[in-house]
Amino acid sequence: MIFLRSISRTLLPLASSLLLTSALIAQAPAPTSPPPQAPATPAPATPAPASATPAPAQQSPTPADQEVATIRVQSNEVNLVFTVTDKKGKFITGLRQESFGLLDDGRPPVAVLRFTQQTNLPLRVGIMLDTSSSIRQRFQFEQDSAIEFFLQVLHRNDRAFIEGFDIETNVAQDFTNNVDLLNQGIRKLRPGGGTALFDALYKTCHEQMLTLRDEGAVRRALILVSDGDDNYSRALESDAIKECQRAETIVYTISTNVSPSKDKGDDVLKQIADATGGQVFFPIRIEDVATGFHNIEEELRSQYSLIYRPAEFKQNGAFRTIYLQAKDPRYKVRARKGYFAPRPPQ
Repeated sequence: MIFLRSISRTLLPLASSLLLTSALIAQAPAPTSPPPQAPATPAPATPAPASATPAPAQQSPTPADQEVATIRVQSNEVNLVFTVTDKKGKFITGLRQESFGLLDDGRPPVAVLRFTQQTNLPLRVGIMLDTSSSIRQRFQFEQDSAIEFFLQVLHRNDRAFIEGFDIETNVAQDFTNNVDLLNQGIRKLRPGGGTALFDALYKTCHEQMLTLRDEGAVRRALILVSDGDDNYSRALESDAIKECQRAETIVYTISTNVSPSKDKGDDVLKQIADATGGQVFFPIRIEDVATGFHNIEEELRSQYSLIYRPAEFKQNGAFRTIYLQAKDPRYKVRARKGYFAPRPPQ
């Protein structure tokens, strides 16, 4: 926390200034001059008022049932998908590029290549349903809610898969756009066994999300429905989170613990969601699991996409931190905490 405050006091104004002068579309050429140097005197913590030419008005979003243009992202570019809410959790849309300040590994980006409101990037989403014996009485609600989610969220360019997990993972239906096949996969799942949540999350990100070979930029998300308890994993929670970050995957978690008191499993679900830029939902009743799916659906329609080129980027496999903040203190930005730079091609 002290480190982040220090970054904010000294570098955030510089990041905001750079964002104001960066190009708003991917076709714009990257600047050839190096980023400006920090001023000799300390800068105020609050970003300076906008002084650059106002950003052009956003074009109308592409309808969901039409093909979207391919946005190619190179290995030295970062596609950051994020959400903005107010203090009450209401989604804030319609903000512009100059509304944010960004630091990548403690430095402003070299160039912002594209900024999109209410992004229509193709979605690659997986639902992970806890099928351990501890959730046997709640399983039908999970199934019904997942089916309704797919009916509402999947568009032509989206793909989804369904998986159950206890001590092992069971991909009941691999990536598809066919809701009927996803429905059949969900109905095939049966509860029973122990819980290896961390193993399942690690394996899913490693085998399902990290291996995606899309030509352009996409949004990658997992919805984990579980009580958060783990009694069988070999992997640690930190291992699972790091693999999600390597796969650039946002994880939303829905707790199936509806007891009045929160337990360790709820803390686990929150930590996973926070580290990956997702959100955790705690239904009051098991029937409210559907509300969690609905909230995730709404968020997926309210996201922003920012594609930028980081400064001093090296393909060394190292973890690079991301610090994104809204200038308006009323707004909270939710984004992944960082990513792993790719390694050089073998």
